[in-house]
Amino acid sequence: MFSASPAVLSSLRALHRAPEPDVLDTLLPTAALDTSSRERVVAHSMGLLGDLRTAQREGWVNQFLQQYRLNSSEGVALLSLAEAFLRVPDPETADRLIADKLGDADWRAHTGKSHSSLVNSATWGLVIGRALVSDAGQGGALKRLVSRAGEPFVRQAVGAAMKMMGEIFVMGRTIDEALKRMRTKDNRGFTASFDMLGEAARTYPDAERYFRSYQDAIAEVGRAAKEGHSISVKLSALHPRYEVGQWDACVPALTEKLEVLAVQAADAGIGLTVDAEESERLEMSFAIISAVAGLPKLKGWDGFGMAIQAYSKRARPAVAWANELGAATNRRIAVRLVKGAYWDSEVKRTQEAGLSDYPLFTRKAATDVSYMACSRDMLDATNIYPAFASHNALTVATIMEWAGNARDFEFQRLHGMGEGLYETLVRERGYKTRIYAPVGGHRDLLAYLVRRLLENGANSSFVHQLADEGLSDAELLADPVDKIRAVGGTRHPSIPLPIDLFGVRRNSAGLDLQDRTVLAEVAAVVAKTPAPRTDAVPAGRGGTETSAKAAVDRAVRGFAVWSRTPLEQRAATLERLADLLETHRGDLMAVAVQEAGKTIGDALGEVREAVDFCRYYALQARGVLAPQELPGPTGERNVLRHEGRGVWACIAPWNFPLAIFLGQVAAALVAGNAVVAKPAPQTPAIAGWAVALAHEAGVPADALVLLPGGPEEGAALIADVRVAGVAFTGSTGTARRIARGLLEDDARPLVPLIAETGGINAMIVDSTALPEQVVADVVASAFRSAGQRCSALRLLLLQEEIAERTLEMLAGAMDTLVIGDPADPATDVGPVIDQASYDRLMARRAAMAARTVHTVQVPADGLYVPPTVIRIDTIEQLTEEWFGPVIHVATWKAGALAETVERVNAGRFGLTMGLHSRIARGAETVEALAKVGNLYVNRSMIGAIVGSQPFGGEGLSGTGPKAGGPHYLPRFSAERVTSTDTTSAGGNATLLSLEEVGI
Repeated sequence: MFSASPAVLSSLRALHRAPEPDVLDTLLPTAALDTSSRERVVAHSMGLLGDLRTAQREGWVNQFLQQYRLNSSEGVALLSLAEAFLRVPDPETADRLIADKLGDADWRAHTGKSHSSLVNSATWGLVIGRALVSDAGQGGALKRLVSRAGEPFVRQAVGAAMKMMGEIFVMGRTIDEALKRMRTKDNRGFTASFDMLGEAARTYPDAERYFRSYQDAIAEVGRAAKEGHSISVKLSALHPRYEVGQWDACVPALTEKLEVLAVQAADAGIGLTVDAEESERLEMSFAIISAVAGLPKLKGWDGFGMAIQAYSKRARPAVAWANELGAATNRRIAVRLVKGAYWDSEVKRTQEAGLSDYPLFTRKAATDVSYMACSRDMLDATNIYPAFASHNALTVATIMEWAGNARDFEFQRLHGMGEGLYETLVRERGYKTRIYAPVGGHRDLLAYLVRRLLENGANSSFVHQLADEGLSDAELLADPVDKIRAVGGTRHPSIPLPIDLFGVRRNSAGLDLQDRTVLAEVAAVVAKTPAPRTDAVPAGRGGTETSAKAAVDRAVRGFAVWSRTPLEQRAATLERLADLLETHRGDLMAVAVQEAGKTIGDALGEVREAVDFCRYYALQARGVLAPQELPGPTGERNVLRHEGRGVWACIAPWNFPLAIFLGQVAAALVAGNAVVAKPAPQTPAIAGWAVALAHEAGVPADALVLLPGGPEEGAALIADVRVAGVAFTGSTGTARRIARGLLEDDARPLVPLIAETGGINAMIVDSTALPEQVVADVVASAFRSAGQRCSALRLLLLQEEIAERTLEMLAGAMDTLVIGDPADPATDVGPVIDQASYDRLMARRAAMAARTVHTVQVPADGLYVPPTVIRIDTIEQLTEEWFGPVIHVATWKAGALAETVERVNAGRFGLTMGLHSRIARGAETVEALAKVGNLYVNRSMIGAIVGSQPFGGEGLSGTGPKAGGPHYLPRFSAERVTSTDTTSAGGNATLLSLEEVGI
């Protein structure tokens, strides 16, 4: 089996998240042109620019992008409309979408402005749509036209514009149609690499359907093999779990499928290229590609290829890897070099994961430098057939300069892009150029279309810059090497490292669980049982008490000392605690997995959230709790101070036994209080670790006392009249009992209660939503953490027209879930917390068996509740929270969005709500009406980030203020104001000593 050289493997690992300047230092010398070469390249580029500008005047795609730029309201509206319109099945929602997207944009300003009649035709379709929509709401002649012709006239006009846009980027609806189009005069001299459209498979049936479409395409293209066309394959389309955590299952399965396709392509005499995807999948793709390339039955076939993305810091060693693979298998590997298609999503994922650095370059010019260095390597490689995919005239001219008279390579361009750049090179100068040609129906093209518009309409895109009349040719052809040297290879200043994401507050550090080596190391650590930590202070002064009275006795003594500790010292103690949590991250994750049944990913998130709470409250305390001088009349000084209230009881749940536990404790401590912390009886060990580390960080043993136990200990703690405040997370019923208990003793002072309870959390989905995104977010929101999150999805509300298709897709996605041992990296859903929870949930499933839409198989041994979807007739039928991987689904009628939100509100729970819709006014409606603490639009409903998404509910779901928010700490403190008469010594010295000003 193939294995790259140690040098290449070392480089791949070292460069993955290396600092940008370090990576670029090794690329710049290779990418640089000497003076004479640079002069020739610029001169040649000028000629190519002339060809491009001619095509821009004649080709309507460039005209279209020039008319509708992404920095204009029309461009944004067009992008949104194109992404959603063609999938909306019902006319009422389609009309609302049109009104939402076209209503505020000035389409008439674009009419007749383009040299292209097709662009002008599309524009007129949008103008008519907007006019009909807006005038229909105001009355008049067009309203009468709509009443006669009906809204279908509007939809047809807009639909025609959308389909016209689709035809820019799609070669044909079928492979047969695409082949015929490739034979037209416009494509004379070009070959094609056909890509069967469709994003990543979400279900096994999806993957099988895509696999068959590839087989059919290979067969059809093979019948015209003499035309030189090829096929491109996305591995993510062939398996719904193409993820590092699922390596052992997906890599063999994908290898088998790719082998079938490769053998078929080899037998047909055509090429097959594996497309590049997100950087986290690079090593998996290497394993699959190398296994197929080494098959004896493919010996002698040079049609096998792969794509490499130049925005990756590992692009250059990836080229070296491909060359070594070619040498090992005695063939030339066809390598398509592209700039990269997932840049923005990779930046966001890196930030969310809190990783050390980005796997890609943050400047467009840096990607260009990488592209040129890789191009030179590919031209020099003996076992690579180079294919350079670019629409950039400077890039093309540079490659031609380096290649000289050679023609043993090809250029590539996207169908619909780069027109004019290659025609002369192909038809008069003998350069080979292949068109990357998407094939599929309009529905399948939506996500692809949006990505193409984003890439080519972005400000840094060469296509966009070419259309910018304010840019000179010199600026357009500026040397990227010079640009990068001018900034020292530094990162883009608007893209901070993940650790600096929150400015002055250091972000919690993550682990790259998409790195197989890291994941294996973490799994090994998690499998080991850590030693218990319940005492990090001298013997006889431990952190644990067995009775509420003894715990409060100690905390009263601790308050006397800790409350006099300066605020800065208390804040610094929390920051030391955060550092200790990261130091002991592995042990804490192990306890979370073994004691609370958390998966590895959830355990990591638990530790990171605890770290973020500590650092956030430390930072907040220095601001909001510091003494504040207030305005007033002269001769008077007024100062607001925040002081600790006394002893707080912090009662935490088992579902976030570290993050919520420490979030409550850290807030109370930094406000100057002493704390008796009572963890859930199911998770005392991780609480012991947290308290021990807090003591190690400098919290006095008597200022933070651990009180393990069950409801009896909790009740006794609440009953102690010396408790000056309570922070509680748990059930609504328990919160009510605590509230009543705090009021029973008439002699007791009125004390604050901060309660965060559960909710019947609803997600509302309309017919404009992208089903694949909806299903992914439903699965995450409902089943991650075995549904044992306060924020988890409980009630899925689907618009009638899309309900059955969405549920079908959801069932398929559920079938891909892995349920089992939470310590196994492949596990998606672990056990529920205890036997009582298991019994309650299983009883609910049994009672609703006749209404079960879908469920899955789980291991027989263990507290595994099968993820389950239950159909109900109305929203009102769900009256209580089912705390586990069980969701209920109901439908709602088009046009009834506001009514649906009000019906959810009527349940009086108010924790989280989700909305999936592409109609901005719909989102505004929900935002205005929803009585919930956290509203999530077009994303999952879980994973609130400290400081960014303060968390907590209202109504039956909590009292507020929100944890991880700017108003949380003051609730733990007593506000005191001191007013001093500064004239009591006999006069207002400050006023009397004022200097004359302005005379």
